[in-house]
Amino acid sequence: MAIFVRDRNFYRTMLAIGVPVVLQSAITIGVNLMDTVMLAKLGEAQISASSLANQITNLFHIFCMGVGSGTAVMTAQYWGRRDLDSLRRVVTIMLRLITVIGLIVMALAIFIPDRLMWLFAPGDADVIREGVRYFTFLAYTYPFYGISLTLTLVLRSVGSVRLPLFTSILVFFINVFFNWIFIFGELGAPRMEIAGAAVGTLIARLAEVVIICGYFFLREKQIGYRVKHLFQPCGAYLASFCKFSLPVVVSDSLLGVGNTALAMIMGRVGSAFVAANAITMVAFRLTNVVIQGVGNASGVITGNTLGMGDTDRAYRQGVTFLALGAILGTAAGVIIWLISPPLVNFYEITEATRAVAMEQMLAMAILTPFQTMAYITTKGVLRGGGDTRFLMVADIIFLWCASVPLGYAAGLVWGWGAFWIFICLHVDFFLKTVLCTARFFTKKWIKPVH
Repeated sequence: MAIFVRDRNFYRTMLAIGVPVVLQSAITIGVNLMDTVMLAKLGEAQISASSLANQITNLFHIFCMGVGSGTAVMTAQYWGRRDLDSLRRVVTIMLRLITVIGLIVMALAIFIPDRLMWLFAPGDADVIREGVRYFTFLAYTYPFYGISLTLTLVLRSVGSVRLPLFTSILVFFINVFFNWIFIFGELGAPRMEIAGAAVGTLIARLAEVVIICGYFFLREKQIGYRVKHLFQPCGAYLASFCKFSLPVVVSDSLLGVGNTALAMIMGRVGSAFVAANAITMVAFRLTNVVIQGVGNASGVITGNTLGMGDTDRAYRQGVTFLALGAILGTAAGVIIWLISPPLVNFYEITEATRAVAMEQMLAMAILTPFQTMAYITTKGVLRGGGDTRFLMVADIIFLWCASVPLGYAAGLVWGWGAFWIFICLHVDFFLKTVLCTARFFTKKWIKPVH
């Protein structure tokens, strides 16, 4: 069997789905980059506080991705067979669930922000204080963000990617503009510093949810979802939703908790490691946007193809996605290594933090090819094929039984250097690449939604 599919329509579809996702991801990274650059001018306490406080946002983001991606596994296959009634009912379940969780996280961030910050920096009063200021406005973003993010994933699953892209472009400029105003007190606004960054984010999230929901409920025609569908009975679909979506929710949520645990370890290693990690993650996300586009496209195309009942074609397409992942991951690793010196030197940080950042960048360059293969298999092909239970087990075992204990030991017990701490914190990339690639070739991951 040829490694690469020779069907031009396949590549056209991949580009039609992947390119807007790449651009949207790049814009999102641009927002994070501008936040980091602006706050870096105010000192390491504020940049560390925003980085650690956003671990809660990252945790919520990962949970939303779990709910939305799990739903998209089903909606992609329902769309492949044009079963619109079933598609709408699982979307209703998704929206009800994500609204409740968003309100719960908002309440926690409003009433106990100091305790949330203490989880990440228990011995740093300055970082905790700045984090509490950040949560004052950031707390209200969670319900809006959850709804817009999950609806975006549903739209992608049916090939509707342009509106989310245009929305992200607009939100980028809104966020950067209001960050500039409120962080530094421009145009007569009060100088709010780290709290100003949260205000900018809140305004951007409000604009985003208004645009996405307005389109989805009023103008979108492929799915045809309207406000009345929020109140339709969905009990008959709960079993299928739990079968395919719940493992994704559990998997991604425990991944989020695991990443939060890794952040807690980093916070205890020291503020220099945390600040360096914020810079390293910007570089990683900048080079990872293409990989995310291919991964998202692989999940959607796999789901749509299986929905049509063509399992052989889905397998052949999966081989192509894995080959592309190996190529793109290697290229991304090389790029990270090449841009490390100018990127790190761009930030106004201490020499100690700069040295730690360079070690982390080298480790990330080595990890990236494996992270890419793991992403395309776990978040793309295997998930699109419906193999969500297997992926749940793989995610839980490798993160909680390898990365968390090894990262803790390397950073807080053995006292290893930044390079090896970073490798240990992300050793699950290696392990998932091996296991999930082997799983792919067994074809046991092909599980049509009924």
